[in-house]
Amino acid sequence: MEKDTQHESQAAGISDTNTIVTDDTTVLQSKDPLETPYPPLVRTNPLTDQSSLAACAIPYQQELLLRGKSNYTVTCFLSDLKMFSRFVGQDTPVGRITKEQLTDWLMKLKFGNKGQTPAPKTMARRVTFLKNFFSWLAHEGIIREDPSASLVLERPLPPLPELLFEDEIQRLLSAAADDPRCHCLLYLVLYAGLKKEEVMGLKLSHIDLSDEQVPMITIHFAPSTGKQHRERRLALPAEFTTIFKEYQAKFHPTNELFDCTDRNLNYILGRAVKAAGIQKRVTLQLLRDTFAVRQLKAGVTPETLREKLGLSDEAWLESREKYRRLAFAR
Repeated sequence: MEKDTQHESQAAGISDTNTIVTDDTTVLQSKDPLETPYPPLVRTNPLTDQSSLAACAIPYQQELLLRGKSNYTVTCFLSDLKMFSRFVGQDTPVGRITKEQLTDWLMKLKFGNKGQTPAPKTMARRVTFLKNFFSWLAHEGIIREDPSASLVLERPLPPLPELLFEDEIQRLLSAAADDPRCHCLLYLVLYAGLKKEEVMGLKLSHIDLSDEQVPMITIHFAPSTGKQHRERRLALPAEFTTIFKEYQAKFHPTNELFDCTDRNLNYILGRAVKAAGIQKRVTLQLLRDTFAVRQLKAGVTPETLREKLGLSDEAWLESREKYRRLAFAR
């Protein structure tokens, strides 16, 4: 039995003790993609409430990959599963695991090692793992009740970014007016809320000017990323049409909208920030955050904002509270 369990763990990519992720500093292999492709199907015996934690490793890994989880998330969750299995016993049937065992494990991790208190973010991730793993088992009908359902996820509150004020936004746009490339970039982030990777992935075919008063962009993802459920169409202000045409006339893009590196985009943005006399540290992520907060203040519902930002439910949990605090600070 021990050999079978070891084989299952290795097949699932859960290696020896040295690979356990004890914090959030996991470094991916240099050739690993940020998002994993759909995995080949590995046939396993059907799971029941008498299946061991070890027997769940491969099916759980495949579930994470099929959901489009990143290599980082898969590595962390499988590592957490290995640690939890060692605590309760890897041959323990999943149907016999109780909430008390979950909380005992969390308490041991938090207080069991003198002088080695895990970071709040790490503890939050482990609660997330438990809720993700056992809710999956319950959803699939493998267990009758989810022992993690009432666990409270105490997420650490990160420091809030210092957003741009409205006058700073206007100064930045004015400073970029003479550079249609920078002007185009600012509109895509400030008025559509794109992430840097989405800006870099834009192609000319993703820009729709069939109605010049309502220019549209479509965000696409490659099939290998597993992110097709986050594809979306976004409207931009009417003046983007003129800005985009000016950009085309000056820079003559042929396929990619921005045929440059992300470092080039950072440099272009930094030059405009300096010209605008803004002393804050301004990044594309800060502009995306500014977009999100302006949307909430304008009355956009949280769910609509989540869709506009293209965030998964899991990622939205990380961002929703931050944007609420920024938009409605007392």
